Amino acid sequence: MIELPGIDPDSKVPPYEQIRAAVAGAAARGDLPVGTKLPTVRALAADLSVAVNTAARAYRELEHAGVVETRGRSGTFVAAGGDAQRAAAVAAARAYAEAVAGLGLSADEALAIVESTLRS
Repeated sequence: MIELPGIDPDSKVPPYEQIRAAVAGAAARGDLPVGTKLPTVRALAADLSVAVNTAARAYRELEHAGVVETRGRSGTFVAAGGDAQRAAAVAAARAYAEAVAGLGLSADEALAIVESTLRS
């Protein structure tokens, strides 16, 4: 069974997005390697105390992004597409780093800009 952080009901981020982000992040970090079987929608919903539709939406979003794949009755698994997403993110980070260096900004300033942007 995978371990995900609990859902924060007071967060402005919808529960399905909290689930999506947690699974996508774990897949990107390698905490959920390619091929890892995820819990059923019902099991995930029960574990996180959310509605089944909430867990289902998170899985749909993850599948649409290529992070997971559903193999019919066999279940939902971490897809190799998650590796492609990580590679795309690294390429974007490199491009940003080059642009920031060209503008003469410090690494601390560049990181502050990214953090501010991600929060908004």
